[in-house]
Amino acid sequence: MDAVEAARPAMNALKKIPTSLPGVFALEPRVFGDERGFFFESYNQRIMAEAGITENFVQDNHSCSSRNVLRGLHYQVKHPQGKLVRAAEGEILDVAVDMRRSSPTFGCWEAVRLSGENKRMLWIPAGFAHGFRVISEKAHVLYKATDFYAPEHERTLAWNDSQLKIDWELDGEPIISAKDQRGVAFRDAESYN
Repeated sequence: MDAVEAARPAMNALKKIPTSLPGVFALEPRVFGDERGFFFESYNQRIMAEAGITENFVQDNHSCSSRNVLRGLHYQVKHPQGKLVRAAEGEILDVAVDMRRSSPTFGCWEAVRLSGENKRMLWIPAGFAHGFRVISEKAHVLYKATDFYAPEHERTLAWNDSQLKIDWELDGEPIISAKDQRGVAFRDAESYN
């Protein structure tokens, strides 16, 4: 093993940042920068496993949205998806809601700022609804999913549910799709056991 290979685990270490929801955490990669720009590994299976993400990813998604676009809150009742989310450009407020009825944090939510600048990622395991609001003028959001999109099993939770009281840090009216405007109240939503 040469010196570069020996140093590799330390070079690629991720800082794991816990949230108030067990199983949901932010990851901060080690970024190497100089006058040319920067480099970091956005995904490394071995490093992710050391951080606690052992799931197999089967799909990558990329969305681009303008300021105040609010997407979500989405989840699938069959074929639930774990998601590893990051903002490659711009800034978002990323939100996860625990939909696991047997969980002590059922109905609780967490919000984390992800940006191209902080390069943080948010791991949201299967069993959570997910959504985000764009804070910057525009944001490119990338996320890896542990199961395929299954529209027949997708559900949408109302982003403005009065029981959840999610603080989206709004600075004006959010821009919401017709599908997301039809999201159901938490009390009426299907959940996981």
